[in-house]
Amino acid sequence: MPYSNLTQRLHQLMQKVGITSFRELSRVSGISERQILRLRRGEIGEMRLHVLLKLSATLVISLSRLVGCFSREEVKMQMPITNPELMQQQMANLQVEYQLLQQQLNQKYKLLQQDFQQSTWQLLESLIVQFPTVVQKVRENSQLPAVKIIPLVKKSLERLLKAWGVEMIANVGAEVPYNPQKHQLMDVNLVPGEIVRVRYTGYRQGNKLLCKAKVGPIVLQGGDLNVNNLS
Repeated sequence: MPYSNLTQRLHQLMQKVGITSFRELSRVSGISERQILRLRRGEIGEMRLHVLLKLSATLVISLSRLVGCFSREEVKMQMPITNPELMQQQMANLQVEYQLLQQQLNQKYKLLQQDFQQSTWQLLESLIVQFPTVVQKVRENSQLPAVKIIPLVKKSLERLLKAWGVEMIANVGAEVPYNPQKHQLMDVNLVPGEIVRVRYTGYRQGNKLLCKAKVGPIVLQGGDLNVNNLS
């Protein structure tokens, strides 16, 4: 099988478990990038068994499927059948090792999830702690000015977005040239470059677009902004 096909197949398996690069695969699985390169070249028949077990556990596929996916047509992994009892013992040992690797991978995932939750909590702690009190104050006094509530929410969300490297595409109310690559039209059809008003901001994370900003014409029929279309 061509080298490029094996690389593409590995990418597909990585995507299913949320791994985005060969470097990350190396870190999560605990094997070297050199071993991953050998897999992509179809040299799986020359790789050590414990390396293949780590890969199969990380990619969440069986060892037999891993071998089938990355073996070149001329490569066959063979085990000499000289002692059936010894072979059964070896297979049992491999199964135990495989299960241990699966447990280690699950534990790593749980630790990463806990770290993420902890860091997010630290960023939103003030909002989470104070918001129920704010809700109660609003129930007690429906005339409470929103201007006193907004800073609490705004500050916490800004800290979270900054920590994640997320940026707004444009401020609400800004008048910008319509760009279908980052703007989503509301109400009417417009041509690229036409000036529009941002009604809902969009967000990007580096070069990745998370959601488009929703925009509409500056002046509607009658010269008034149709507030009913903001929902």
